Amino acid sequence: MEWAGAFGDLGTLIPFVAAYIGVLGMDPFGVLFAFAVPMIACGLYYRTPIPVQPMKAIGAVASIQAVQTAVVTPGAVHVAALATGLTWLVLGATGLMRHVAQRVPATVIHAILLGLGVGFMLQGLKMMQGDLPVAVAAAALTLALLGSRRVPVMFVLLLFGAAIGIWRQPSLLTQLMATPVALRLPAWQLSGIDWNQVLVGVVLLAIPQIPLTLGNAILAISRENNRLFPNRPVSEGRMALSTGLMNLFSSAAGGVPMCHGAGGMASHVAFGARTGGSVVILGGLLLVLALFFSGAVTTLFQLFPPAVLGVLLFITGLQLAVGSGGLPEARDERAVVLATAAVCIWNVAAGFVLGCVLHYAARRGRLRL
Repeated sequence: MEWAGAFGDLGTLIPFVAAYIGVLGMDPFGVLFAFAVPMIACGLYYRTPIPVQPMKAIGAVASIQAVQTAVVTPGAVHVAALATGLTWLVLGATGLMRHVAQRVPATVIHAILLGLGVGFMLQGLKMMQGDLPVAVAAAALTLALLGSRRVPVMFVLLLFGAAIGIWRQPSLLTQLMATPVALRLPAWQLSGIDWNQVLVGVVLLAIPQIPLTLGNAILAISRENNRLFPNRPVSEGRMALSTGLMNLFSSAAGGVPMCHGAGGMASHVAFGARTGGSVVILGGLLLVLALFFSGAVTTLFQLFPPAVLGVLLFITGLQLAVGSGGLPEARDERAVVLATAAVCIWNVAAGFVLGCVLHYAARRGRLRL
């Protein structure tokens, strides 16, 4: 089940990694290697399914801007990883993260988890509606096997998706078989950075990500881990510290900005993960891909139909939304949770800010419904 749970987060990982590689032209080796090492380290250190995911706001902005204006370069993405790494490293190492966490209301974190869950479900439905026969078949397999501990549903879904991809595009299998196995070693990637890349990386990419990372990848993941694994608790400061360290490593190795998303933990857990071994397994496989098969990564990702990835996202969202807990009894607190969750479906950073404003307005008696 740890092996099955290891693949639970592919619905988020594959689309973002494919966009970085296919749209921005980033080196597949650097991207995969930068994910692999932190995954292995986090799995061994935390011993729970603490995920390592791409930062979603930076990934989305980088891909969109690269398509529209071509101002985002791989160098700017490396700078964004460096800037976010330094930010969270300072907050975690100095203890400031603890003070920030104490001032964020619990209702806002509850709402972020609920909004993320619903958002994942909606995104999953969008990915499924373009290929309904495959989506229905994948959903039926998931419902039939989700509770089974003898036949892990994730393996069945992966085999099903790969079979559909090969059936529809047999040339992909030929390309994979023809790709040579070649050992590559990491190299320093921060040389040759100019001031334009620094400006784009910091202002356009890194700064807009900070509220999202704080809400989802520091506060929400801490609550989710401690709810699911009370015997192995983590603190917000440790989450900030590891976020900082892995982004500093990623910037030097040629990777992308990364975080610990609450949705990623829900993905791993939903498909069977109960220890950090699942993250170590995924990191180990990515490490092998990076070192020996990075030339085949783009073709490999094309095998999996978006509808199958949509089923993974939907199940992940359901797990996250259900685990967020019930609505508060107080009417004004319920209003804060629902309004914040609704905005978080669209933008977690905006929802985080709105939730804090509404919470303190309700506490002062200025929010009456």
